[in-house]
Amino acid sequence: MNLVLFDLDNTLLAGDSDYEWGQFLIAKGAVDGAHYEAKNKAFYEDYKAGRLDIYAFLAFALRPLATHSRTQLDAWHAEYMETRIKPMITQAARDLVNQRLDDADLVAVITATNSFVTGPIAREFGISHLIATDPEEIDGHFTGEVAGTPCFREGKVTRLQHFLEAHCTRLDRLDNSWFYSDSHNDLPLLEKVQHPIAVDPDPTLHAHALAKGWPVMSLCGA
Repeated sequence: MNLVLFDLDNTLLAGDSDYEWGQFLIAKGAVDGAHYEAKNKAFYEDYKAGRLDIYAFLAFALRPLATHSRTQLDAWHAEYMETRIKPMITQAARDLVNQRLDDADLVAVITATNSFVTGPIAREFGISHLIATDPEEIDGHFTGEVAGTPCFREGKVTRLQHFLEAHCTRLDRLDNSWFYSDSHNDLPLLEKVQHPIAVDPDPTLHAHALAKGWPVMSLCGA
């Protein structure tokens, strides 16, 4: 089986969907602007530096999902897709996804950003499989808590294993597998696949890719 995995933020997108969702909520007046923006930026810097406390971040990021109705959230998300996300999708990213959809048996987006934010983005690329951090939902309402294992760092490996088991394969049989990512936070999974590919990588991943002889490519600005 040919398996192709795409990270989302700063890989298929020329930007970070999680950070931009927070900025969008600030612009809509849905959260306390000054405080929320400071926290949003601080968590993003922690992520880039490799020191993110994922549970502290999720407690912050998932809270707005619990304080607004699903109808309102869905309406905001539609606007967010048009104003924030679609401008971050390059033609090069669309072309790569379309190529891999044609030549792979199984294609999935695998991302730490929660599935409410990323589900419509994966669908915009025509990718039907999404492995993401899942916000807890009870009776159609988000609780503000995380459900199961966050899809972050080693958690991506765990979540991928569960996904593959559902598709009748195992993580130790990734003989024909590709993972495209920009972030050193994804090294646990990049080390697992047969074909790790660094996309517009951060400095740590770039150095690691060069040392390992991994391909380095860009999807930005095209």
